Amino acid sequence: MSGWYLYMVRCRGGNLYTGIATDVERRFADHQANKGAKYLRGKGRLKLVFKKRIDSHSLALKIEIRVKRLSKHKKERLVSTGIGIEEMLRKIKP
Repeated sequence: MSGWYLYMVRCRGGNLYTGIATDVERRFADHQANKGAKYLRGKGRLKLVFKKRIDSHSLALKIEIRVKRLSKHKKERLVSTGIGIEEMLRKIKP
């Protein structure tokens, strides 16, 4: 069964990149090989720091937008504890 995932990657400078994919490991390998998101090209050593399965592509896109709008502090809390993602899902799901 395939599904969509929200994932976050930490760059060398500490910045967090947020994306969605059906195969996070393949997508992360693309990022490490400087394929995929231009934002991550040349950002040095990358680390996959967060991954959460989401039910559908549509829902994953909506969550991605919300996470990208979070403050750095809230993104860091999400990465370290996962707190906040379930609340976002509840607010979006019908």
